[in-house]
Amino acid sequence: MDYPINGACQCGQLTYKLHKKPIMVLACHCTECQKLSTSPFSITAIVEASAIEFSGKMNKWSRVADSGNKNNAMFCPTCGNRIYHYNPDDKETIKLKLKPVSLTDDRIFIPSAHVWVCEKLSWYKLPDDVQVFDKQP
Repeated sequence: MDYPINGACQCGQLTYKLHKKPIMVLACHCTECQKLSTSPFSITAIVEASAIEFSGKMNKWSRVADSGNKNNAMFCPTCGNRIYHYNPDDKETIKLKLKPVSLTDDRIFIPSAHVWVCEKLSWYKLPDDVQVFDKQP
């Protein structure tokens, strides 16, 4: 895959360039990600914060995760697309929220693991060839 990979929010006001391969890509089945994605799971790429650049305006929303960590979410103030999450105590990585229509190359979507499968929707069948974690690894 060639880098950088370009992405954008739904309205195009906010864009980003990912300059380096993600550390890992997760399919998260927690109920918060189900709400966020309005689907059985969300796709999240854990990336080095220094490997991505953003252009455009963003707003922030925060909540406390089940782990007790603070989870900050950055999103487009115009269309509302969630772009990434981060823990303010971890300055090294961010959790990029991937959507197929926001990227110029969709091969980045292949998850290396499915997490929080204890909250998975009953009708979704997990792939046989991927790591599975009951909660967060």
